[in-house]
Amino acid sequence: MEGIDFVIVGQQPWDTEIGSNCKNIAIEISKKNRVLYINSPLDRITLYRDKNNPKTKRRLDIIKGKANGLIEVQDNLWNLYPDCMVESINWIPSTAIFNLINYYNNKKLSKSILKATEKLGFKHFILFNDNEMFKGYFLNDFLKPKASVYYSRDYMIAVDYWKKHGEQLEPKLIAKNTLCVANSTFLADYCRKYNPNSFYIGQGCDLDIFFRKKTQPEALGLANIKRPIIGYVGAIQSIRLDKDIIAYIALTKPEWTIILVGQEDDIFKASDLHNYKNVIFTGNKPINTLPDFINAFDVCINPQLVNMVTIGNYPRKIDEYLAIGKPVVATATKAMESFSDFVYLAENKEQYIMLIEQALGENSDTLEQKRRSFALKHTWENSVKDLYKAIENTSSDKN
Repeated sequence: MEGIDFVIVGQQPWDTEIGSNCKNIAIEISKKNRVLYINSPLDRITLYRDKNNPKTKRRLDIIKGKANGLIEVQDNLWNLYPDCMVESINWIPSTAIFNLINYYNNKKLSKSILKATEKLGFKHFILFNDNEMFKGYFLNDFLKPKASVYYSRDYMIAVDYWKKHGEQLEPKLIAKNTLCVANSTFLADYCRKYNPNSFYIGQGCDLDIFFRKKTQPEALGLANIKRPIIGYVGAIQSIRLDKDIIAYIALTKPEWTIILVGQEDDIFKASDLHNYKNVIFTGNKPINTLPDFINAFDVCINPQLVNMVTIGNYPRKIDEYLAIGKPVVATATKAMESFSDFVYLAENKEQYIMLIEQALGENSDTLEQKRRSFALKHTWENSVKDLYKAIENTSSDKN
């Protein structure tokens, strides 16, 4: 697919420091097509609470006409700061009243987008909506794209903010798009309930720094650590990780060392795990050092707590583990099914022990290479290729 114009509405604005799927997709699409990436418009409550933030001041200057909101990021890629302010309405209890006002928020945003598409000469564009179920709800009606894509990358309605009105609105939004794409099989199945043209397109990962090398625990400030080392890298949050599994591994196998790398939430900070002699919390570490920790592990784990927040998530950390070639034991979920040939999937805490032992016993250079080859297929280039196929197949079906 080349020479097509895309308008991408992202939940995360381009000037957010952390990366996002949507930004990566926009960059990949722009290699062969023109892309206009839309920041979420300034809302009134953000202006009130964060008026001294330079980012808020910049958006206000654009709304007042004191600054240009259309920025060229690179060849074929522009970023739009909308020249409008929308009302903060999620506090409204009635979804019907919420969406009536939401209609006018969408109308304001659409007017700003259309001015930018006219300036850039975008005429018959594809609208790509990054899970924005509120500010993107009426955009199809106002922008009238030649095709519209709803991108589901998280089970958003498990989060209170989105659940309040999203339980009613997201299914309707999914249904009225030309097609839906998702980064996990769980989310693709969810979208397919409301739109038969729903496709799994996988996930890209930036794996350039994740490769095999000899790393000793001493170099990481972890001298005199007993092996085997069972390790986890990522956010240590009680809503996502099962403390009981970690505790069971530590108590059942005191001869193993468990290293947890990442920022803890308050529940983990107060947990008994800090009293276990064979459990080490390293705290948050710079991103460029994470491959060193993974290289030092004998087995990597993802003791995920299964709930509606986590069940549909694409497990990016698994790709990072596999890119280094490490054996991985993870909690079995729908999203993990596509990894089943390369990851040991545990149904319960007892299986974690059994599978870690199996992983330690049968690891080899051949298996490590197979894992790495699998992970390196998960690129943004391949994900966007699948997006193109989904668009083309849906267009063919409708012709």
